[in-house]
Amino acid sequence: MAAFAHLADLHAGALLVGADTFFYAARDQIMSLAASHAIPTMFFESAAVTAGALLSYGPDILASNHQVGVYTGRILKGEKPSDLPVVRPTKFELVINLRTAKTLGLEIPPALFAIADRVVE
Repeated sequence: MAAFAHLADLHAGALLVGADTFFYAARDQIMSLAASHAIPTMFFESAAVTAGALLSYGPDILASNHQVGVYTGRILKGEKPSDLPVVRPTKFELVINLRTAKTLGLEIPPALFAIADRVVE
């Protein structure tokens, strides 16, 4: 809580929340504190935007889950997990919460809307 008061005192323009299980577990509390201090937040996963964060940019969860299924199938067919290559995400998505932007008094540039994968209203 003191961290958000300090961010507000510093007139922080935004808060980027890292992709860490600690932050994921505290997502609702982070968003609540950010909203009470009018600090725009950006997360790595789109579910946070649906829950009220300003925006997210990160791996497409559905595409990642598909890859998990492919790997599971290969393992069930007899391949050794240690023989499978490490795969990085190749599809990323940008999601914007228009309602949160309006609440914060922010105007999203049209160029950002043009590249957004999804806009939550």
